[in-house]
Amino acid sequence: MGRRSGYKDTNLKKAPRGRKVTVKEENTLLPFLFALLSEQSKSSVKALLSHGQILINGKVTSQFNAPLVPGDEVEISYERGKVEFSNPLLHIVWEDDDLIVVNKKSGLMSVSSDRVKERTAYHLLSDYVKKNDPRSKIFVLHRLDRDTSGLMMFAKNQRVQKALQSNWNSAITQRSYVAVVEGRPEKDHDLIVSNLVENAKMQVYVTAEGDGKEAITRYHVLHSNGHYSLLELDLETGRKNQIRVQMESIGHPIAGDYKYGADTDPAGRLMLHARRLFFIHPETGEEMRFETRIPDAFVSLAK
Repeated sequence: MGRRSGYKDTNLKKAPRGRKVTVKEENTLLPFLFALLSEQSKSSVKALLSHGQILINGKVTSQFNAPLVPGDEVEISYERGKVEFSNPLLHIVWEDDDLIVVNKKSGLMSVSSDRVKERTAYHLLSDYVKKNDPRSKIFVLHRLDRDTSGLMMFAKNQRVQKALQSNWNSAITQRSYVAVVEGRPEKDHDLIVSNLVENAKMQVYVTAEGDGKEAITRYHVLHSNGHYSLLELDLETGRKNQIRVQMESIGHPIAGDYKYGADTDPAGRLMLHARRLFFIHPETGEEMRFETRIPDAFVSLAK
């Protein structure tokens, strides 16, 4: 399903200078490397791992405890691997030549605004790809609100950006969120269909039928203690602030969402997380499925 985040397989096809060894008995990677490279210091062996210079069966790994079984091929490359991405607000879940899927923390903007230029997912990823190839670029596919956490993706070329954006509804096979809302919805599961418009103050609201853009969200209650409820929500459309506006419209705003009707902020953040992202890869035709765990604060608040 592509390569590990932070690495590029194309470099490996150039047969970098190094050595290959076939594993004879079960082991874990770091002890195996210490024994194999006994002439080197342990810190230098660990550096090979952190720099993406160790491969198992042709795939780069930085996991010191990766299991090895007889027949596995371990390769030590003496050419520095691709620059790794590291940022506490953004984690690369998966990457190939066309796309980057990330897990964004709450508080990080997806793209720049008039006031925020550099502290964005777009800027961080642009810097990352340019360090490996100054010609590389990142292209926006969709956005998450600054205070929403979870999965989103960017294209790495315009061809893929256009292919996905022109067929977004058919290419995205599932987008699921989890949210903690105030109170408990009357129905344990329901389909919310409403029309949304945005006013001059950039506030989105539900309007009369026939106006605005249709927004469709399906939800079901996972847990509830009466004060707060944990919901899973599936988007059938992708309108701006869709979930936030629609939950307010049924009288159960998302906790921490003062912009859309919340009275409480129990976790110091908007309690909305993009949990699942399934899509058809525009180049391979394969369905890609990514899922994150529900944040602990969400579960504990609704129990």
